Amino acid sequence: MSTIISTNPTVQAIISGTAPHQAQLAAASGLLPLPQSDLLEVLVALRDSEDSEIAEAAKDSLAGQTVADLLTAAKSNETSSAVLDYLAAFSPDAREIYEAVILNNSTSDAAVASLASSISDSTLLDLIAFNQQRLVRFPKIIDAILGNSDRSVEAERRARETRREFFEKERGAQQIAQELRSRGNSAAAEFFESALTGGLSVADAWLIAEHIEVSDAELDNSWMPTERYEELKAETPEEQAANFKRAVEFERIELGEVPPERVSLIRRVMFMNAKDRMKLAMKGDREARSILIRDSNRVVATAVIQNPRVTDQEVENIAAMRTVADEVLRLISLNRNWARSYPIIHNLVRNPRTPIPTVISTLPRIRTKDLKHLVQNRNVSEATRRQALRLSQTRSGE
Repeated sequence: MSTIISTNPTVQAIISGTAPHQAQLAAASGLLPLPQSDLLEVLVALRDSEDSEIAEAAKDSLAGQTVADLLTAAKSNETSSAVLDYLAAFSPDAREIYEAVILNNSTSDAAVASLASSISDSTLLDLIAFNQQRLVRFPKIIDAILGNSDRSVEAERRARETRREFFEKERGAQQIAQELRSRGNSAAAEFFESALTGGLSVADAWLIAEHIEVSDAELDNSWMPTERYEELKAETPEEQAANFKRAVEFERIELGEVPPERVSLIRRVMFMNAKDRMKLAMKGDREARSILIRDSNRVVATAVIQNPRVTDQEVENIAAMRTVADEVLRLISLNRNWARSYPIIHNLVRNPRTPIPTVISTLPRIRTKDLKHLVQNRNVSEATRRQALRLSQTRSGE
């Protein structure tokens, strides 16, 4: 059974088979009030049920879904791979759905390979051939393109070039790492090699290596005692999926709409194991840091501010975030250089996520006019407002 993406307990119970028969049948019949994404995930799972009544009901419900709803699901970065794989085999005349499925990074490589072998639309084959990372990760797609008589000249050229470059030349991880070093990206090469030993695919390691800018020699690991490595224990796919959703939702809260390519990168990063995410937090560029500062694992999130390339402007922004771990805010306040930056400490005392002891110890460094504003700020704690009032009155001699 594929990983369940939905966090809805009812959906999880139905798909896992722990829900009562009647509940499963009601879900298969489309009678439960579920969001469209959850409904599709349930229906796709139940169409393979060993209970023929449930399976047939699910198939009938799927057949009744509108093309518009299915297209929306095909375009969403939060749609489960099981649903996307179903859509990849949906209908011979559903070109828009096929295009969205091909462009969706959550679609399985096997499903894309199947499409590449069967579709007759050469423009869709061009789309498949354009994604070199997929072709490298799953070379059966190359075979499928070259075996499809409807392929375009461009699709054939891309498929053959990828085969020649990555496979006929036997160019493996070592060669890719050497090329990264030849470009002066030794830090990226280091990460690429270690990420592969940690279980990342070549394509994922390659993508993420592009966001590495700190070498091992620049790191100081003294900030993290050995006992905290226990917090980097293995995570379940469900925990990783929840972490991904959390990061995307927090970005939406802080920044507004998140572009699809950004969501795709967040997905790749959050489905790495915790140890690799910690390494990326300490070695990654600004884009990687901005993702991992929202990680649900506190060790990973705090590793971001241990990155030697993190800037004062980044820290100022982090200090204002209401979706960041309180431990990160506490550690920022303890850094002597950052504690000398007024914009940083001002953001810390205004942030309701900052631990109250940290706020109280920082308030004496806040300017009187800003203390008076804090007294009126209903977003901070009552303790913060009271202490700000005391300090303000003391300074004015009241």
